[in-house]
Amino acid sequence: MAMTLRLTDEETELLRALAEREHRSMHEVVRLAVLDRAGRAGREAERDEVLDWAEERYAALLDRLSR
Repeated sequence: MAMTLRLTDEETELLRALAEREHRSMHEVVRLAVLDRAGRAGREAERDEVLDWAEERYAALLDRLSR
């Protein structure tokens, strides 16, 4: 699937500089950034799930500690 990515001139220059620094194409830098962000979103969801479980599991203790 193809897409068009519209960037400002400033964003394009930042991307170009990053690509040059990493010896990658701009396309590859954007693709890797998307994969990195997707991975972080998955880890954030897992973290939120664990925190929700802990909050429910230890609600009484947390309540007592907050007094």
